[in-house]
Amino acid sequence: QVQLVESGGGLVQPGRSLRLSCAASGRIFSLNTMGWYRQAPGKERELVADVTSGGIKTYADSVKGRFTISRDNAKNTVYLQMNSLKPEDTAVYYCNFKNGWPPVNSWGQGTQVTVSS
Repeated sequence: QVQLVESGGGLVQPGRSLRLSCAASGRIFSLNTMGWYRQAPGKERELVADVTSGGIKTYADSVKGRFTISRDNAKNTVYLQMNSLKPEDTAVYYCNFKNGWPPVNSWGQGTQVTVSS
């Protein structure tokens, strides 16, 4: 099992930036995908962005051009740089780790991001 520890959420004004971090530990296979999902009140959890161990990145259309995902393989850490934040980005953000093949999912505890003036 992989353990995930998230940090970096908070309250921010529209147009500002935040960076989320998620550190993974445990038995980690070389083939994996690290990413971020979010869930707003009354909505389903949705993919924000993810990045494979090979460096392939996927973004939700709603965040393209504003969010950037990156990873530090030496630290088993994934980052989500969120720029030009909008009120509709308000949600609980969850770190996700897909380990090996077939992938085994692990989830972080979630971190609240609130975008409000």
